[in-house]
Amino acid sequence: MSRSAGTSPVKEIRDFYGRRYRVGETDRELLGRSRAWMLWAAWAAMLVASAGQYGYGALMPVLGNTHGWSLQQSAWVLAVWILCQSGSVYPAARARGRLGLPPAATMLTGAALCATGLITLGGSSSVVVVLLNHGVLGGIGAGLIYGTCLGVVAKWYPERPARTAFVSGAFAYGSIPFVLLAGRFAGTGSTRTFLWLAGVAVIVLVGAAAMILRDPPKRWWPAHVDPRAWALDKTVNPGLRRNRPAIRFYSAREIVRCRESGLLYLAVTCAAAVILFDIAYVSVFATASGWSPAFGAAALAVLAAASGVTRTAEGWAGDRFGRRNVVRAALYTGAAAQVLLLTGGSHGLATLFLAGAAASGAAAGACYGLLPGLVEGHFGERPGLPNFGLFYGAKAVGGLIGVALAGHVVAADGYQGVFLGAAVLGLAGAGLVRVLRQPGRPRLLLPGVARPLLSR
Repeated sequence: MSRSAGTSPVKEIRDFYGRRYRVGETDRELLGRSRAWMLWAAWAAMLVASAGQYGYGALMPVLGNTHGWSLQQSAWVLAVWILCQSGSVYPAARARGRLGLPPAATMLTGAALCATGLITLGGSSSVVVVLLNHGVLGGIGAGLIYGTCLGVVAKWYPERPARTAFVSGAFAYGSIPFVLLAGRFAGTGSTRTFLWLAGVAVIVLVGAAAMILRDPPKRWWPAHVDPRAWALDKTVNPGLRRNRPAIRFYSAREIVRCRESGLLYLAVTCAAAVILFDIAYVSVFATASGWSPAFGAAALAVLAAASGVTRTAEGWAGDRFGRRNVVRAALYTGAAAQVLLLTGGSHGLATLFLAGAAASGAAAGACYGLLPGLVEGHFGERPGLPNFGLFYGAKAVGGLIGVALAGHVVAADGYQGVFLGAAVLGLAGAGLVRVLRQPGRPRLLLPGVARPLLSR
């Protein structure tokens, strides 16, 4: 036990599972203010971090006319952005942990890269230039912001996992103004000015958040909650009622050797392919079905809103019914959403089309909102979320399938086969989650099976 001047006694304790916690200091003693500042600063930054994903989806219907690109070229720009955004989350988390980088370093770098990508998207019609600046650099910048914000919030709220879902939700619904304005200004000659202003907004909001965000001491735990009770007592931690903790902490090297990690990675890949296909093509399909670009942007805004605002409720459902069960139900819902979107677009049924967009968004919110908890429940280690970054990287593969490959299929054969294929991928992801088990937990044999073995 130690005592610093003006602070509470600090000690390190272990829980039943051997996990270590640093207890004693309050957030106000460490920051001079409530940890809620960290939550809201990260939330504000995440509002603009997704402009290159959802906003680009709203711009896709008119990029061909503005820049002279084919649908496949437009799709590849988004696919590369997704590849770099999702692929940079894990390396950024590892680098911050090993090198001790403060949040400001990765946040300011991410803001500069994101803004550069958006400005280039508005000012250049060269596919190669946009791929490098918006796709690669902009994607990496968004990944740095995403990973830093979730990591900081996870460290300050280790006992409240729903806080990370709340912040990740801003990545979805924060894009709604951008999406709606993109639909309003696209094709009017103001697209370049609009994207310049979007880049400035990223610099201002993310830069302001970077000045506020701080990391707590390693293994910090809030003083008002007993971590040993939280690890075992279902009244203190309601999430334990339907979610068993991991047997132990698995390092990244151990994770990649587990059969279970392969199943979870494939499930996330299937989910990501479906989600990203909808983000990329809901607006395009709406325009191809005879609706205006403004309606296509509105449909994408409905999807983004459903993805963001439902995450808190889905976090509650994950605690009450089990995260694995909720994710599986979400994947079934996402598969059904593809049929609704296809039917609504093919027959000009706007209400059905918007219902499909909302169902797809809600499914996406459950998958990404509950993924950190799902990873923790199987492989341990929540603070900083480095293990989460490994599985979030499956989004890159999903983007190649659901955006790049889908673009070629749509150009050749239309939308029907792709929407039905997305529904099949959703069902496949649900099946993979169904057979997912915690690594290291022994499987008990039924009594009738065990007796013959014991009698030999």
